[in-house]
Amino acid sequence: MREFRLIDQIRKQFPDGPGVLLGIGDDAAVLQLPPEQVLVVSTDTLVCGTHFLPDADPYALGHKSLAVNLSDLAAMGALPRWCLLNLTLPSVDMPFLTSFLEGLHALAKAFQVSLVGGDTTCGPFAVSITVLGSTPAQRGVLKRSGAQAGDGIYLSGTVGDAAAALARRLAATPKHAYFDARLDQPSPRVALGQALLGLAHSCIDVSDGLLADLGHICAQSGVGADLHSELLPLSHELRALVAPRAARGYALTGGDDYELCFTAPEANHSQIQALSAQLNLPITRIGTILPGHSIVLRNAQGKRIKQPQRAGYEHFST
Repeated sequence: MREFRLIDQIRKQFPDGPGVLLGIGDDAAVLQLPPEQVLVVSTDTLVCGTHFLPDADPYALGHKSLAVNLSDLAAMGALPRWCLLNLTLPSVDMPFLTSFLEGLHALAKAFQVSLVGGDTTCGPFAVSITVLGSTPAQRGVLKRSGAQAGDGIYLSGTVGDAAAALARRLAATPKHAYFDARLDQPSPRVALGQALLGLAHSCIDVSDGLLADLGHICAQSGVGADLHSELLPLSHELRALVAPRAARGYALTGGDDYELCFTAPEANHSQIQALSAQLNLPITRIGTILPGHSIVLRNAQGKRIKQPQRAGYEHFST
């Protein structure tokens, strides 16, 4: 299949949605923001061999390629609206691409996101998606730089599952539906992010590892943190799979869970608990923001313990 036939195929699968004045087919898209809204934009690239294995399921890859971007908007408290898709392909494998686009389309439909353009080119397999969302101008956005001493540190869902899933996959262990889904088809916490506007002081999505991502909040806010390892929300499946120490290791440094880590004042604790019940999503307090510049990790007895040598994933690490 030639390039323009491929683009036509994509255009047929992704009709224009709300706010799209001009979509796929021209040199650029034309989009209409609602009144009094500001634009929030993020982009992520997934590279074969780095972010996914060569034998990745195409439907799940389509889902995850969009999900990791939607998670960034969730961390900012923004409502997703549109996306752009850039595909770098060594060749056009139509059955693979059809399944990939079905996975992407299903998640885009679930969040009412319209695909409005992108690019296709020949080269080593990589997927790059840019998402565009909005939020009311007067409400602002969630940032990494807003944490304040005394804030509680909260975490949605459970962490460590995706890292455990990757370890199982690299070890060629039998498939496990729960872990495979947590790694391949994460759930972006869009509703939670929007609800945290006005409740939370800072927020980030856990993509590279909890210690690394909480470290970004601390660095940009000029604060430290007191983190209790025994309070980390671990799934029943993870606790049953590995020893407690290994489970905590996955939770602290594994990443790829795309849960939200946020900080909020003590006065908002009851509202956060109510929000957890409303969204049917566990939200766990795991520590406290402190003055200073370092993250202190403590055990069940409250004693300071040594942190893992590697806080999380980092590109270009030596």
